[in-house]
Amino acid sequence: MMETLHQLLTSSGINLTILWDPIDRQRFLTGLGLTIALAFLSVAISLVIGILGAWMKGSRWEFPRQLVTLYVEVFRNTPLLIQLFFFYFGLGALLSFELNEGSAHIQMLHNFGWALLVLGIHAGAYQVEAIRGSLDAVPRSTIEAAQSLGLSSGKIFRKVILPLALRNSLPAVSNSMVQAVKATSVAYAIAVPELTYAANRIWSDNLNVPEMMVVLFITYFTLLGLVSIGMRAIERRLTLPGYHGL
Repeated sequence: MMETLHQLLTSSGINLTILWDPIDRQRFLTGLGLTIALAFLSVAISLVIGILGAWMKGSRWEFPRQLVTLYVEVFRNTPLLIQLFFFYFGLGALLSFELNEGSAHIQMLHNFGWALLVLGIHAGAYQVEAIRGSLDAVPRSTIEAAQSLGLSSGKIFRKVILPLALRNSLPAVSNSMVQAVKATSVAYAIAVPELTYAANRIWSDNLNVPEMMVVLFITYFTLLGLVSIGMRAIERRLTLPGYHGL
């Protein structure tokens, strides 16, 4: 059947090698897997940064508040690609070392690690503001009710404020997930074999640029659609009836 499809598409002038060439298909699937991994892991990192940053922004001490503000301003107001180059070529060179004199430089992080780190830090700058706003949206009456039960401030934050704030921030997290999937394509610039890089290698070897561009477009569109549908389902599942913030 695959041979018949191969002949049919080839006779029509369509050179879609990922369907019948196992090497190209494996390249493409590996790139797709890396794109999904980069997106989900970078969002997880950004959520951790967002929670910590939002907590520090609410500190009574001036220094942590100013430190978070500086971080947010720097990473929200510089291009993602420049940040990636700065970390990979700048800090990456400073953090490399030689095992023996004259040997090749060993990097502490490889290109995938740097891409994941930068994507997470970049998205975290947006999550800080989103989660901070969600923390402020938790009703004061809810916090007072928790205090009346004798809960400590730490328990109130972990068990009452943060769960409600995360539910409030789900629309922003959904948007961050969509942006993260799209942002993974910049990892192409430092040779991370994600989806765009894999497609480029395939069309460079087979001269099938139009076919692979269509495949690339459809694949990203499908991924983003699935992410949007999934996040909307999570939002509906976690909705608290009667809670005005949702």
